[in-house]
Amino acid sequence: MEEPDSLPFRALISYSIGHFLNDLCASIWFTYFLVYYHTVLGFSSSYAGILLLVGQIADGVCTPLVGYESDRSTACSCYSKRKSWHLIGTISVVISFPFIFNPCLGCTEAMPEWVGLVYFIPFIVIFQFGWAATQISHLSLIPELASNDHEKVQLTAFRYAFTVMANITVYAIAWLLLHFRVGKSPMDDADGDGNLGRIDIPVFRTLALIVVSVGALFSIAFHIGTKEKQQPYLRLTEAEEHILPLPQDPSLVTTGKPLLLWKHWLQEPAFYQVALLYMSTRLIVNLSQTYIAMYLTSSLQLPKKFIATIPLVMYVSGFLSSFLMKTVNKLIGRNLTYFLGLVAILAFASWVALDLRMGMAVYGAAVLLGIGSATILVTSLSMTADLIGANTQSGAFVYGAMSFTDKVANGLAVLVIQSLHPCQTQLCCPACVEFYHWTMVIVTGGVAIAATVFLCSIMIWPVRVRFYGRSKMTGLSGMPATLEVPTDCQENGVVN
Repeated sequence: MEEPDSLPFRALISYSIGHFLNDLCASIWFTYFLVYYHTVLGFSSSYAGILLLVGQIADGVCTPLVGYESDRSTACSCYSKRKSWHLIGTISVVISFPFIFNPCLGCTEAMPEWVGLVYFIPFIVIFQFGWAATQISHLSLIPELASNDHEKVQLTAFRYAFTVMANITVYAIAWLLLHFRVGKSPMDDADGDGNLGRIDIPVFRTLALIVVSVGALFSIAFHIGTKEKQQPYLRLTEAEEHILPLPQDPSLVTTGKPLLLWKHWLQEPAFYQVALLYMSTRLIVNLSQTYIAMYLTSSLQLPKKFIATIPLVMYVSGFLSSFLMKTVNKLIGRNLTYFLGLVAILAFASWVALDLRMGMAVYGAAVLLGIGSATILVTSLSMTADLIGANTQSGAFVYGAMSFTDKVANGLAVLVIQSLHPCQTQLCCPACVEFYHWTMVIVTGGVAIAATVFLCSIMIWPVRVRFYGRSKMTGLSGMPATLEVPTDCQENGVVN
């Protein structure tokens, strides 16, 4: 029977909104965390940095662990495997995130700063665990819901489109709250652009509550509208007395092709090929987002409004281009689509390198960066889904490992960049002009060149499982395996 060309629109939308809460929270986390803790709450820059670092470490550690556990078991009985972990993650985010953007309860300004540090760390760790559980379980559904490569691209593109919408939503709500906030300080200017301070605590508290409320509604819609297929289980004898889900493709059973456990992925060269490409992609996307504000204000010396308008242009251009991913992938394939995204990134980096005072032309450069970032991000996620293929029983571990490389690489990159900063004070010196200028060139163009090398390796040695496929399913334990299909919590092969 011929595979359908695309998933129903309802299925696309219900899946895509499942990560909306995570995207809303991530936008606030990366954009406003340091500003809130340092400028609004008055934490020292080092303490604010420690809290951010704790969050990144917790995320990096939880991601592969959650991926491993979600491949092995369900988090809730009588509920589907991936969605049960998504539910646990959603609950963790909802109960912890509002406390992160709310002052320490019971603390006073006379208390030592470390008291606040101890107070916020548990909420940050719970939030990062919940964020990781939601992210990995949501990504792991792509190869399970999609029946062909084009559907994987479609799901990933729609998912990214809602990511862009989440960022736009956060910036719009934040602008409205700051512009119309009650109790403005007499020191604020006529445009409401005065310095941030403790008077703005209600703004960030309200922003966090709105984001959590809206995101929770989207998550509920995801759980209602998305149907996860129940997978049968393979019970192995003696040497491996545990239960592993069979792949969705029945032909893998009849042909004797083995299941891949997490440890088997570590023996596959394609696993490292895709990991390096995904790591490069995230470095470009995350570091450009991190340093674009400093580049605009310090290097180009543009007004503060550009800090809001330029990221908005980037996200909107990425949002629009994400809908073309399926068509472009059909026409030219994964590798060339990713290469086109790298061309846009390299064009942006060249423009920045050659034009020291581009002025209003920065809007055009922002469009290139937005389109390029969206293209390589969507395509790299689709390549990861291609790597997993029918081995969905260990898909969460693959996504978790990819995300772990992302967190570690970005953390080390920021550490190196900040250690090279020419200024020792908070005030920017003249050397900052060239520093942020070349930082933006390197984190986009330099990393894009490295990504091109990794892409070439994939074009020479295509992504596929090579070595482990030579063994047989009966070779996992040395004895024949018996098939057992659980009947509890199952209805027509589909569960909620």
